[in-house]
Parts: sequence; C-alpha cells; structure tokens
Amino acid sequence: METTKHTLQPQSIVRSKSTNRVLKNTYLLLSATLCFSAITAMFSATLQLPHPGLILTLAGYFGLLFLTTKFRNSLYGLYCVFALTGFMGYTLGPIIAAYWSMAPMVVMQALGGTAVVFFSLSALALNTKRDFSFLGKSLLIGVLVAFLAGLGALLFEIPALSLAVSAMFVLLMSGMILYETNQIVRGGETNYIMATVSLYVAIFNLFMSLMHLLGFAQSE
Repeated sequence: METTKHTLQPQSIVRSKSTNRVLKNTYLLLSATLCFSAITAMFSATLQLPHPGLILTLAGYFGLLFLTTKFRNSLYGLYCVFALTGFMGYTLGPIIAAYWSMAPMVVMQALGGTAVVFFSLSALALNTKRDFSFLGKSLLIGVLVAFLAGLGALLFEIPALSLAVSAMFVLLMSGMILYETNQIVRGGETNYIMATVSLYVAIFNLFMSLMHLLGFAQSE
C-alpha cells in the first residue's frame, strides 16, 4: 500500500502542474487575443470599413481555424490565433458601429452580460468537482443545428428564426464556456492554443447573440 501511495502522489503532482500551466497559458493568450480583437474591431468601426459579407467571413474563419489547428503545436499556431481573432474582430467592427449608432447602451449591456456569464461560468468550472464532459456531444449537435438554422434565417430573411438562433447561441456558448474550462481543469484539453480558440469563439458568439437580442428588445 505504501508503494502505491508514493507512486501515485508524484503523478498527481505532475498532472496538477501541467493542468495549471495549460490554464494559465490559456487565460494569458485569451486576454491577449481579446485585446487584439477589440483593437481591430475599433479600427474597422472607426474607419467605417465594410463588412466582408457572409461568404468571405465563413471562408476566412474556417480557413484560419484550419491553419490554427494544423500548427497548434508550434509557434506558427500563435500567429494563426492572432490572425483568426484579428479577422473576427474586423468583421465585428461594422456590426458594433451599426448598433452603436442606434443604441450605444445595447453594445455596453451585451459586453457586460458577456463578461458576467464568462466569469460566473468560469468560476463554477474552476471550483466544482463535477465532470461536465457529458455536455460535449450535445453542444456539438446544438451548435451545428443552430449554425444551419442561422444560415437559413439569413438566406430566407426570417427575423423570428434569427432571434431564436441568437437565443440558442446564448445557451450553447454559455455551455461551451463551462465545458471547455472544465475540460482544461480535468486534463481533457492539454493544448492551450486550441483551448483559447474554443473560449474565444464562445465569447465572440455570446456577445454577438446578446447584442442581437438586446437590439431587438430596444427597438420594440
């Protein structure tokens, strides 16, 4: 029994240090990418640059996501992360500018709501012993369904469906923040670059969805 105890203890310590390192690097990189994304969003909004459109946005997002995944274990992966988040910030700029011109409080409320959700769910994932890995498949299916429904709402111009999709994304992205943070804590995610991308995308979509819902409520 003593031999087993002393054998398991160093492994537990190593695993804990490794997890803490991934968590620390993820939050540092996430903070940097959010700042960079905010700068590019401000840049595109201030200069009133046009939105690239749905096709270019999807092509840029999935293309840069593919490169980030491919180079996730090298220095090039960091460059790809900043390219991805910078591009997404650029696409966000014109949208923020449009909402700001109509109702600045919508942007501020969406930003505040996103921060509250992120920090609350992150704190829950960091301090609970519960395993949320069971959410993985449900979240993946939910995101795919919401994504396709969102495309349908845009193509066929169905406002009610668009609002429903935004509500779905608020719930799904909240779940994604909880799931991804829990995965890092429990050692299920060991690559801080991919963890950063997952959390960034969740925060980005959460903010966009809240802004859409609050903007609609403001117009009523």
